[in-house]
Amino acid sequence: MSITVDVPTNASDQPHVFPSGGVEPAACVTEAELAAQLVGDARQVRVLTGDRPTGPLHLGHYLGSLRNRVRLQNAGAEMFVLVADYQVITDRDASAGIADFALGLVADYLAVGIDPARSTVFAHSAVPALNQLLLPLMSLISVPELERNPTTKAEAAASGRPALSALMLTYPVHQAADILFCRSDLVPVGRDQLPHLEVTRTVARRFNTRYAPVFTEPRALISDAPSVLGSDGAKMSKSHGNTIPLQATADQTASIIKGFKTDTDRHITFDPALRPEVSNLLLITALCRGQDPAALAEQIGDGGAAALKRAATEAVNEHLRPIRERRAALAGERGYLSAILRRGAERATVEAEATLAQVREAMGMAY
Repeated sequence: MSITVDVPTNASDQPHVFPSGGVEPAACVTEAELAAQLVGDARQVRVLTGDRPTGPLHLGHYLGSLRNRVRLQNAGAEMFVLVADYQVITDRDASAGIADFALGLVADYLAVGIDPARSTVFAHSAVPALNQLLLPLMSLISVPELERNPTTKAEAAASGRPALSALMLTYPVHQAADILFCRSDLVPVGRDQLPHLEVTRTVARRFNTRYAPVFTEPRALISDAPSVLGSDGAKMSKSHGNTIPLQATADQTASIIKGFKTDTDRHITFDPALRPEVSNLLLITALCRGQDPAALAEQIGDGGAAALKRAATEAVNEHLRPIRERRAALAGERGYLSAILRRGAERATVEAEATLAQVREAMGMAY
């Protein structure tokens, strides 16, 4: 079954970015909605997803996106999984250690279930035609629109840099090129990334209106855990140092979860609005167990934070155990991991060059 996004012939030239940083509901699909649409068959769906190689992936990545990627792959979706190495330098002065991080990222992907025989895993820097696509897309959005992007503002603030680099400012357009080069239908993202996706939808719509209908407008796939909190109560993030790395040991995981914030009410309830930290641990535990978080809260009842953290530790360690075993086996296979990236780059290059040829034809530049 195909998940399509219609591009009206009278589509507005204005982006649909709201003050909250969200996007129109039609631009998003939840896990439950996706399951109803796919009915176990995603063979006509294309997905672009990926991560910056800045460190090990963590539980927030897994619950928020990675498991959906594996689910889509196993349902037959055509997957493009990006190691976004060029995007590392949006908020960093150097790329030291990037080769180790990139290969580690590939190992993480394989450990969670990404199959390089069914998914195209490639590095940004290895596909020149993808990056060339950035040039025409840059002409389709203004500097003030990019400056208003709330996700870019947050990422710039988190970088600690005194001034916004041009690369950081245009980060959403880079992501648009990543998504559009392979004509992606769906992009698994957290809610904080929705403004970036709306830039993609905007430039796709504007290109289609100005030149020719080349691109579809991709939709966001929103996870059941779109924003997993870390040990300090903020969003789980490598830069915050508040994560549970996928490759952490069982003892390390127990120590990290022991330090998670909760609250003073001993009776455990699932109330994300009023009890975010407690509800976050319930959600993590429930997702790892395949259980409803509200039902889990009733089971724990008056057991308090200690019982909740014990349940979370057991659930996370048991769920991640086979992933960790596969990850450990892959750790020393640098040649194998590099070969996966090379094969993926060859496949992505074919796709990118075909899209770029269509773009040049639409723009009257196919001399």
